[in-house]
Amino acid sequence: MPGLSFDVLRNGKRYRLLNFGERHDFEIEYIMANGDFRVKDLHTLERYLLKDLIKFGKGKDFEIREID
Repeated sequence: MPGLSFDVLRNGKRYRLLNFGERHDFEIEYIMANGDFRVKDLHTLERYLLKDLIKFGKGKDFEIREID
């Protein structure tokens, strides 16, 4: 089953991103006008842009899933 599209990501929801074998759990804090997302890491509480996680491309295992 394929993961979610960037179009369906919503403020306040929590997601898990898999890319190149790395897993990132985050919450969407703000959807920017340019289509990027300001997110907060659920483990470190660090804030960053979602594009920073995929700036080196999307691997074969790329997937975004909503988590509880």
